Order: sequence, then C-alpha cells, then structure tokens
Amino acid sequence: MLGTNAPTRQDAINALRVLSLDQVQAAGIGHLGLPLGMAPVVHTLFTRHLVVDPAHPDWVGRDRFVLSCGHGSALLYSALHLSGFDVTRDDLAAFRSWESKTPGHPESDVTPGVDATTGPLGQGIANAVGMAIAETMAAARLQTDEGPLVSHRTFALVSDGDLMEGVAMEAMALAGRLELGRLIAFYDDNDIVIDGRADTVHDAAGVVRALAALGWHVTAPVDGNDVEAIDSAIGEAIAEARRPSLVHVRSQIGFGSTLVDTPKIHSGAVSEEEAAHIRRALGWPLEEPFAVTDAVREEWSAVAARGAEAYARWEELCTAPGSAAAAESLARWQRPFDRAEIEEVLAGLPLPEAPEAARVSGGRILGALSRRFDNIIGGSADLVAATMTEVPGSGTYGPDDRAARNIAFGIREHAMGAISNGIALHGLFRPFASTFMMFASYQANALRMAALQHLPVVHVHTHDSVGVGEDGPTHQPVEVLALLRATPNTTVFRPSDARETAAAWTEALLRTDGPTILALSRAPIGQRTADGVIGEPGRGASILIPEPGADIDLVASGSEVDLAEAAIPVLREAGVRAQLVSIASHEAFRAQPEEYRRSILDPARPRLVIEASAGQGLWALAGRRGGVHGIDRFGASAPPAVIFEKLGFTPDAVAGAALALLGELEEASA
Repeated sequence: MLGTNAPTRQDAINALRVLSLDQVQAAGIGHLGLPLGMAPVVHTLFTRHLVVDPAHPDWVGRDRFVLSCGHGSALLYSALHLSGFDVTRDDLAAFRSWESKTPGHPESDVTPGVDATTGPLGQGIANAVGMAIAETMAAARLQTDEGPLVSHRTFALVSDGDLMEGVAMEAMALAGRLELGRLIAFYDDNDIVIDGRADTVHDAAGVVRALAALGWHVTAPVDGNDVEAIDSAIGEAIAEARRPSLVHVRSQIGFGSTLVDTPKIHSGAVSEEEAAHIRRALGWPLEEPFAVTDAVREEWSAVAARGAEAYARWEELCTAPGSAAAAESLARWQRPFDRAEIEEVLAGLPLPEAPEAARVSGGRILGALSRRFDNIIGGSADLVAATMTEVPGSGTYGPDDRAARNIAFGIREHAMGAISNGIALHGLFRPFASTFMMFASYQANALRMAALQHLPVVHVHTHDSVGVGEDGPTHQPVEVLALLRATPNTTVFRPSDARETAAAWTEALLRTDGPTILALSRAPIGQRTADGVIGEPGRGASILIPEPGADIDLVASGSEVDLAEAAIPVLREAGVRAQLVSIASHEAFRAQPEEYRRSILDPARPRLVIEASAGQGLWALAGRRGGVHGIDRFGASAPPAVIFEKLGFTPDAVAGAALALLGELEEASA
C-alpha cells in the first residue's frame, strides 16, 4: 500500500481515488490525474476542517468549497458522495451522462454540495473571492449578542492553469488588498500541463512570490501525500486572520498510475490493465466499481457529524433573544424582491422633465432602491463617476469597513464579473457591477458563467453606443449588444428614458434566473410620460406614439428612440404614417404571450428596426416584412452628432430607409 498513513485513513483517501477512477472509466472520458494527485488534500480538508451539513446543503452558514480546476470534478463528486450529500453510487456511475447529477464540470444548480459552476480556469477562484467578500459583509452586519450570525471560511482548489489566467490574478490581487483572511486556496503544483511540463510556460515559485507580494500568506510547500503536513498547513492558514492564504501543495499528477507525473494521465480513460494496476498500487481491497468499505464510510462520517452539530448550534443562535435583529435581516435578504415594494419606492422618485442621460436616471433609481433594500451591494471598475453607480450613504468596502456596500473593484472588469458571481452564489446579497459597455468584452466569460448558473447579477453597462463620441471606436460597442442578447438566460434592457430605466431596474431585481444587463446612454435622451402609451416597458416593448392604420412601425431602443420619433414627421411629409415602438428588451418581449406581442407589433405591418449597433442581432426582431437600420462597421472619433450623421443616423436617413423598405415590399407584391 502506498503512503505512510494508518490503513483506515489511507483507505479513506484512496476511496476518493478509486471512485474517481470508476467514474472516468464508466464514462470513457474525464480527468483522472488531478483526483489521483490531490485526494489527500481533499480528504484532509473535508474530514478534519470543512464545516458543511449534507442534510442542509444550502445552509448559508456553511463553509464554501470551490473546485476552481473544475476538470477534476470526479474528485469532488467522490467527496460529496462519501460525505453524505445526495450524490449516490448511481449518480457516480452516470458521470458525464445526459441530465446526470455528475456533469463533466461541476454545476452549482445541478449537484447538491457544489458551490460554484467551474470549468473555465480562473473563474472559480474569482468566485471564491466574491464569496469571501460576502462572508465578511454578512459577518459585519449580522451581529448578535454571541457574535456574527454568518461566519464561515471559503476554500478553493486551484491549479497551475488557474494561476496562469489573468482573471485569477486580478481577483487574487484584490483579495490580498482587501485582507480576506478567511479565504484559503490550495495550489496543486504538479508541474504538468496538457502540452508537457508546466515550467515551460509557468514559474510556480515566481507566482507564489508574486502572491505573497500581493498580500497573501503562503505556506511552505508541502508533500501532497503527507496528510499531517497538509493538516498542519491548513491549521496555519486558519490561524492567519488578516491575509488570505495559499497552501502550496507539491502533488504528483496521476499518483498510483504507471503514467504518474506525465501529461498522459491528465485526461481520458485508461486501459483496463492500467485501471487494475492503479487498484493494486493503492492496495484497494474491492473489485466492484463504486464500492467502499464500512470502515471508509465511518472515517468519512465525520463530515456530516461535524456539520450537523454546527447547523444545530446555528439554529439555536438564530432563535436566541440577542439575535432577533440579525435574524430578521437575514430572513429579509433571503426573500425574493417584491414588485409592489419596488414600485412603491419608485413612485416617490420624480421623473425628469428635461432630457437626461439614462446613466443619470439609473444612478438616481439605484440610489432610491438601495436605500430601501439594504442587501443591494456592488461597485464599478474605477468608473463610479461615469456610470453613476453608488450606494448613497455607505462607504467603500475594505478591511476597515466591512459593512460598507460599495466595492471598489479597480480596473479589473473580468474579475469584477466573476467576483460578483461569487457574491450572488453566496446567497444573501444582490450584486450590481458597472463599467462601460465596451468592456463587457473583457467580462464575457464571467457574464456567460452568470447566465449558465442563472445568477441574478445586475450589470450596468453605460456608454452604450457610438454616441460615446470623441473617445473613438475603441470605446464604441457596436457589436456588444448582439453578443449579450445572444447569450442564453440573459436579459438586456436598453431603456429610452427614465420611466423605462425604472422598469428595467424593477425587472432586474425581480429576476431570479439569470443576469440582467442595463445598457444605459451617456448622452441625454428625451423623457416621456405614460400618457397614451400602449403596453408596459417592463414587458419588453411598448407603443410610445400610436398611429391607427399606420403604414410602418419604427422600432428602436435607447437613444435611437428619439431619432425614430424625429423621423415620423419626415415620413408624414412623404405621405407615410408611422408609429413609434420602443423595444426596451428583446428577451422580455419574446417571453410575453403571443397576444401581447401582436398588440405591440402586428406581424402584417412592415417594421424598420433602428439601432446604432450591429445589424446581425436585429433581423429576428424585424420579421419577414421588416428591415434593419444598423451599423456594420466600427465607429470613429468625432463629436457624437458628426458620427451619427456620417453613419446615417439622422431623421432624414431613417425616413429614407423606411421609404426604401416600403418600396421594396410594394415591388415584391406587384
């Protein structure tokens, strides 16, 4: 038997290895190298330190564990199974199969006990930073006579690949600056990547030194098979109250295999002969797949026992006389937002009469909502003054003010998105994150991961078109709206005035099944009342200027609604009657019943969709009798009015496009 530990403990470690082997062999595909190498670390963490209750997998007071290198999912599923989570032998046997609880990479809304969906490297550790931020905020604000109502640790397992990704280093740099002392990461330093030795492209010692310089406590390297050394390093990290900790583990990828310490064991099933060799090398006593001994289960029962005790103590704390205020706040934060309460807040907010930028309207609306709902938190990538996103009356979150609700993310758009996902996954706060829409491209993977996990993060993306002007094409997001709208589970609102901006914020807070993008203008836009409007902006589209018997619908969003309105009298002079439709959200509109959609956009009537962005994403809305007036090139550096004129976004140009469409339709029907 390999290793130097007592037989029962060694068998409990090897159970992780063999169960992982069985999963990969059953699927014929997967990643075996990491589970074979890091099983002692996961066993030590789970059986000796991690506080989770398998009977209450969503308990807000539990420790969090994020497998940032999500390709090693078989190791996590094995640990969850042995710990008593609802992950059965049958689930393990269904590894990587259709609609199983054990997908190829961990998914937070699929498998009990999985705290974050991971796979794209770097995302998981950034999520863990968000969870650690949320924990410190909750601990500071949910105080009882006996201490904080929510106080836990956040653990993450990271790989060489994670630490090569920029998003990981962005997030970990911020974690060091914020002194997140209850965040502990395990670095699986096995010096192997798919293409060969990691040291060809990665300096492990240099990265470790860099993290120490960025404010992390880093342990001395420990042998990945030395349980007592691993346990001591975890204890050292737990004792470090101020700095986040990196437990540096020197592991052997594929431990127990003839392919140990080579890229060949990173992924893929092994031969039957190799699988049998691994079992023999580990001294595994059972031939039946997915079977473990009673002694192993007894060793792993410590996880559930410790968690049940902790959960019972937490329940007592919640009902203690000195916990009433904190318990009430906790219950309020966990409840869904209420439409009537949101609308009550917004009813007391006067709408502007003069033109006002949507970012300004959005800032006032956010301020009013955050005063009522104290679990709204968030921040900006160094752009608060431009995006107008600040929780008024609250300071900036940091080591000296854990109760503050404004987070200064710095110029780290990607990390901001991934950290916000972690805050949302934590379960108590509704995070918002803001930057210029152009930099959504930097955030793309974090935005996608929010959508994949159905996380209700609110992203405020201002400066949403070529109307940015003189900053030029580098800052003009002509293609970004199409990308965002194409992402499943994502709702994009591009409001045309303050009334629609308020509706967008309302729907964003009510959403529980995915992120919402608020695309807000930099420039002032016209304001309208609800008088005469047909439909509701929160339902995605409404008729702002009805025209019975209209010849054509002018359908626009955001700042282009003003432009479309200005084209109506030009068309009238040409003998064409047009009505104005604002399409605040394509996704919200598509979700409406057919009767509502037809009441706003009659499919028999021609329509011209007008938006200063890429046309590819607009043709579905245009329909079979429609046309698109968009931009299929990058912008330019010039005053906004000049840009719009040169790119054909004037009332005359829009009217000309509408007339051309009507002419084409008439010619086709002749």
